[in-house]
Amino acid sequence: MPKIFENTKVAFSLKSDSELNRAYFLFKMISYQPLVKIGTAATNFALKAQLPVEGLIRATVFDHFCGGVSEEDCLPVIDSMFDKQVSSVLDFSVEGKETESHFDAAMEKTLKIIKFADEKKSMPIAVFKPTGFGRFHLYQKKGEGKPFTEKEQEEWERVVARFDTVCKLAKEKDVEILVDGEESWMQDAADELCEAMMRKYNTGIPVVYNTLQLYRWDRLDYLKNLHEIAKAEGFTIGVKIVRGAYMEKERERAQDKGYESPICANKGATDTNFDETLEYILTNLDTISVFIGTHNERSSYLAMEMMEDLKIDKSDNRVWFGQLYGMSDHISFNLAANGYNVAKYVPFGPVKDVMPYLIRRAEENTSVAGQTSRELMLLQKERQRRKS
Repeated sequence: MPKIFENTKVAFSLKSDSELNRAYFLFKMISYQPLVKIGTAATNFALKAQLPVEGLIRATVFDHFCGGVSEEDCLPVIDSMFDKQVSSVLDFSVEGKETESHFDAAMEKTLKIIKFADEKKSMPIAVFKPTGFGRFHLYQKKGEGKPFTEKEQEEWERVVARFDTVCKLAKEKDVEILVDGEESWMQDAADELCEAMMRKYNTGIPVVYNTLQLYRWDRLDYLKNLHEIAKAEGFTIGVKIVRGAYMEKERERAQDKGYESPICANKGATDTNFDETLEYILTNLDTISVFIGTHNERSSYLAMEMMEDLKIDKSDNRVWFGQLYGMSDHISFNLAANGYNVAKYVPFGPVKDVMPYLIRRAEENTSVAGQTSRELMLLQKERQRRKS
């Protein structure tokens, strides 16, 4: 398999020299963990104190990792990436809201994105987060099998209705909808809801995609069980596969509460779980479609090799690769240049409201071994190439 991810000319073709230098500066800063902690605390303080820092944030970390403050604001990013055959998944990245008005607003925003996507070939996929449509506590209580109060039952029915409204429109508009994964102690209820939506709307080509976080050792068995149910009941499955985003929190909670950790013992076990799940999906592509969410080069090469071995066409719509905007451009743009289906998650929202997302991105890049150093090496390689 050719090592396509070394091509920095393709990877950074959309970046001007100044944008390339800014990216290098940002990842250099992110590589220092103490600096990330200090910067995070200072930024949160400045925003809460209403100091005039939004312009600085917008010009640096926000513009690197986010498409804009609104859907319309993201259009230049969406169009320029699509010129390079990279599609976009608009992600309204406002987190931590827990009122009915906010949940309704998140649903309306998702509906607007689906309608927006229906008009643009560059946006075949939309996304939402379960806790964007309902309280975390409600999912947890439902998943634990605890009875709802009458008020909670009415609240849960509104959550179900939001899911259904969004999935129904996605089906009508032929836009695939990804449902993000969250913490394990609320995920059972989210899984049940996704399964219900799949039964209803995945009657042919999958529209609804649930997320499997494969640092959880039970997820492949979950998928195999769901697959048997789907074959018996006559619906198809859509899944987004990722390694996962809540590892430290998951392990700490399991230890504090004295139950077996749902997280694989180590990174090697997680990688094996990811690879085996990928293989299971690609060998059952007649009934399972996949969005491969990974920043891991080895996993991307493995998927390419499996597709070649199984004679799956690069442009088969049942297989998509995805990365986050502002990260792993060497994977996204080189895959797209070689004919694979690729979509970037493009976060957007008001600067202040998107800060929790941006902080997680900075922390993630600091904690993932090799991620930041790899980005820096490739950015530096491209800077040198342009100078020569």
